[in-house]
Amino acid sequence: MDGITGVPLVILLVEDNYDHAELVMRSMRDQRVANVIYHVDDGQEAIDFLFHQGKYSTGGNSPRPNLILLDLRLPRVDGLEVLRTVKESPDLRRIPVVILTSSDTESDVARSYDFHANSYVVKPLDFKTFTHLMKDLGFYWLGWNTKPI
Repeated sequence: MDGITGVPLVILLVEDNYDHAELVMRSMRDQRVANVIYHVDDGQEAIDFLFHQGKYSTGGNSPRPNLILLDLRLPRVDGLEVLRTVKESPDLRRIPVVILTSSDTESDVARSYDFHANSYVVKPLDFKTFTHLMKDLGFYWLGWNTKPI
């Protein structure tokens, strides 16, 4: 819960690597960073989730996330296109989007910020550092960062 309104904090994790997704979700749960983590494994599913399309069109199974953790290399629709789509939407553009990827290529970093990513984080290789990073990311974006109403 966010401590103010009692509304659950929601993260949308967009990650096609199952092992990476499990590590992120386990780290966030262990640190009690978010109440609910939704995981989708391709860019089209992320867009469907965010715009309540396809299998997410009914039933309230796609709440508005407080934070999106987005990999760049995704099947069907790549992460940069998901980012561009989110940031062009008046209803979604204020949701913080953190690029969480293994790529440290300068062009990926630059293009992500060109499309208005809120942060760009390269996944650390060792488990302990990765776990600490997830804790810090979650606390910053969901707790310490001030968001517009």
